[in-house]
Amino acid sequence: MTDFQEIVDADGRIEPRDEMPAAYRKTLIRQIAQHAHSEIIGMQPEGAWISRAPSLRRKAILMAKVQDEAGHGLYLYAAAETLGADRADLLDLLHAGKQKYSSIFNYPTLTWADIGAIGWLVDGAAIVNQVPLCRCSYGPYARAMIRVCKEESFHQRQGFEILHTLSHGSPEQKAMAQDAVDRWWWPSLMMFGPADSPVDGDAAASRGTGHTAQSMAWGIKRFANDELRQRFVDMTVPQAEVLGLTLPDPDLRWNDETGHHDFGEIDFSELSEVIAGNGPCNAERMSHRVGAHEDGAWVREAAVAYADKHARRATQGAA
Repeated sequence: MTDFQEIVDADGRIEPRDEMPAAYRKTLIRQIAQHAHSEIIGMQPEGAWISRAPSLRRKAILMAKVQDEAGHGLYLYAAAETLGADRADLLDLLHAGKQKYSSIFNYPTLTWADIGAIGWLVDGAAIVNQVPLCRCSYGPYARAMIRVCKEESFHQRQGFEILHTLSHGSPEQKAMAQDAVDRWWWPSLMMFGPADSPVDGDAAASRGTGHTAQSMAWGIKRFANDELRQRFVDMTVPQAEVLGLTLPDPDLRWNDETGHHDFGEIDFSELSEVIAGNGPCNAERMSHRVGAHEDGAWVREAAVAYADKHARRATQGAA
């Protein structure tokens, strides 16, 4: 595996036919599959609002966004297949509860303002998380992420524009926007994962410890969870000021010494509960996903039959 480590150390790209450690392959399949599942499950909370969007323009934009998420899932399942994974097997693992998707999609979208909050906060956090993946050491994943991040940037601007319109509208509209931000702020911070393991209270030494250490050594992950979370907070605070909305954290304030915003303690027990399947919408999301998969079985069967028919004709023609 000398060539593998040399490529990684040189900040190069590992391609599907290159030698790679079995653990590297396994880690990538798990991460890419979870990412793909998240894109597909993530269509549900926003898709539910397509028919209820307040104007034809809003419907068209939201339809385009949900369609983008389906495309992101396609790119990512294709990237996982370059590692030898089978897409059908990955979906079976998801449906059986043996693979995960992002916990953020287990929260309900109660009002139209939630669609804005998802775009601004959830997609904003996703961008911070995913832009470094454009430099991931595995080539197919890195290339897929370049397109995904470009489209997520549009999604984030769409959410910001929705909230800007609401926050500068009637008092009732602004209150609805504030309520959505209040509910989505803390789950968005949890998207970066649990806090990094401390090393004798030394934040610098803690970088890359715990579960992220090996992924960072392999060049799959570029930054630790807390680094990305801090970047997101620093990016979001001035945007909230433009919106005229308040982020629901009384401990949020600028720190001249660190050059960053301090923020309150995150209740990671909530994250653990949602990951364990006890979130507000876990059962609903999986029930809908499995039902859609089963309802679409005839399409997959028809596609296989069509391909088989043309393969037979090609064989007969060659004979």
